[in-house]
Amino acid sequence: MNNARSPEPRPSWPVIAWHAIRPRTLPLSLSPVIAGAALGWAESGAARPGVTAAAALSALAIQVGTNLHNDAADTLNHTDGEDRVGPPRVTARGWMSPTQVLMAAHAAFALAVLLGVWLVWQGGWPILTIGVLSVLAGYAYSAGPWPISRGPWGELAVIAFFGVAAVGGVTYLHTGTVGPPAVGLGLIVGLLAAAVLLVNNTRDIGPDTRAGRRTLAIRLGPSRAVWVYGVLMMGALAGLLTLALVDPTLRGAALGLVTAPLAWRAWRAFATAGAPGDFNAVLARTGGVQAAMALTTAIGLVLL
Repeated sequence: MNNARSPEPRPSWPVIAWHAIRPRTLPLSLSPVIAGAALGWAESGAARPGVTAAAALSALAIQVGTNLHNDAADTLNHTDGEDRVGPPRVTARGWMSPTQVLMAAHAAFALAVLLGVWLVWQGGWPILTIGVLSVLAGYAYSAGPWPISRGPWGELAVIAFFGVAAVGGVTYLHTGTVGPPAVGLGLIVGLLAAAVLLVNNTRDIGPDTRAGRRTLAIRLGPSRAVWVYGVLMMGALAGLLTLALVDPTLRGAALGLVTAPLAWRAWRAFATAGAPGDFNAVLARTGGVQAAMALTTAIGLVLL
């Protein structure tokens, strides 16, 4: 039985594209590029704007491809149905067919690969490895025999790919090496990305459970998810302080601590969220915390 909704009046194509690519998720892919570029600049003393731009576009393409693939896959495997409480999905609403959305996802991944070829030419096999694994992870998030999105390991995968791998890869393109600061900063950015996913999955506990998913939020339950969210936020802030104290040349990373009040307010909003709209607002807040922390940390690393 197909759980997709009957086709609704189709919005304009810009509106459809807006919902399909999920622009509120895009800071997840830009934040590690900003952080990695700033760290690479601080460590090498040289900016590489061309490399940074290509890495940012490639990361955006992977994120968009993952979002599109997830949209189509969740309709095909009957995860998204009439009881969906999150933002609209274009295939579940009948605005586009799963085939159309999958083709768009493949095009996005192809763009990421094309940009990646140039980045590989700049950085060699380590960048090739990161790029291949990132594209495969984008597919595996919603596809394959054990989709990441259906189990409890989504947050860990986000930390690995939207944190450590992304920050480490961009830093490597600037410096030719990946040291403890890059790994540490990658973990910091990744923890905040995992917090975004945790909010998303907490909002969807009901329909995800009925669809047979076993996400971390489902296993934790709403109350414990709130506390884990707080641990992720505090871990990111503590990581920034540690990075600044352990390596005096990176003391500027402490500027990112100015986002602590934003993190506190996001945690309080998550703790009191009840309706789907509340969770969607927390999602936006959490993405904002990550973007603000990455930007202020980058400014501190480069200027202080």
